[in-house]
Amino acid sequence: MHAIGVDIGGTKIAAGVVDEEGTILAKTRRDTQPDDAGSIDRAIAEVYAELSAGYDIGAIGVAAAGFVAADRSGVLFAPNIAWRDYPLRDNVRALIGTDVPVVIENDANAAGWAEFRYGAAKDVEDMLLLTVGTGLGGAIVVNNRLVRGAWGVAAEVGHMRVVPGGHYCGCGHEGCWEQYSSGSALVRDAQAAVVAQPDRAARLLELAGGDASRLTGPDVTKAAQEGDGLAIDLLAELGRWIGEGSASVAALLDPALIVIGGGVGAAGDLLLAPARKAFAEQLSARGHRPEAAIVLAAMGNDAGIVGAADLARA
Repeated sequence: MHAIGVDIGGTKIAAGVVDEEGTILAKTRRDTQPDDAGSIDRAIAEVYAELSAGYDIGAIGVAAAGFVAADRSGVLFAPNIAWRDYPLRDNVRALIGTDVPVVIENDANAAGWAEFRYGAAKDVEDMLLLTVGTGLGGAIVVNNRLVRGAWGVAAEVGHMRVVPGGHYCGCGHEGCWEQYSSGSALVRDAQAAVVAQPDRAARLLELAGGDASRLTGPDVTKAAQEGDGLAIDLLAELGRWIGEGSASVAALLDPALIVIGGGVGAAGDLLLAPARKAFAEQLSARGHRPEAAIVLAAMGNDAGIVGAADLARA
């Protein structure tokens, strides 16, 4: 059965028709307004109309950043989109005017499921996915099952508190893991380093056009790949936080594999090597237990589309 997967971003949605082998047969996208929830409803209906014109569609899966209700009907809360107890499924079904099932899924869960079914984790039964982007998302698979929790909001690993009284987080608390293990954390620390260590920051400042406030995560990665010492140190610090936090999660879940997704993964071993080192150093009972491997995600930007479509069929 073909299904449509929809991946909702802050200012756009991407969608595709996905077959039962995880292959995307057709893709499209629409721009949206994050402060206008109705624009997202309408965009989903538009991509359904476009894609269903050429394919027989049996389900629609929608990947959304936020706390998704346990019955997968809507979004309880989203940090970057105007969703509060929002009935996304019913709104979309009313617009498309058919009885095709619509299933809402957390975006990290969707990406993690795609990696588990078709990507980097297809050969294991227990997996932790970390999506290292603007924030830090997570997905957990235990014994071949996606862990959603009692109310649908499990695996929000980015909001585990790792530094009491630490950096303020958009969730309303301080010291959350994502404030130290995300692309946003990398940029914040890089911008601070340019000011604090000007003698080491020439290349980063050059890439930012002379304005530290314009520095981006890809700038840091580019400089590090060129051999810039400050950029390498910044990525190593990010990797350390990822590895140490992963060791804490492993103490609870004991995954066979930890998959790193998101834009920061472009740094490759500049990020993975320090993450693996920190994970090993902080792993309890090391030397007396098997250790999870830490690898990069394989599905890229298509993971949300593929995972959402596959979960909608389940």
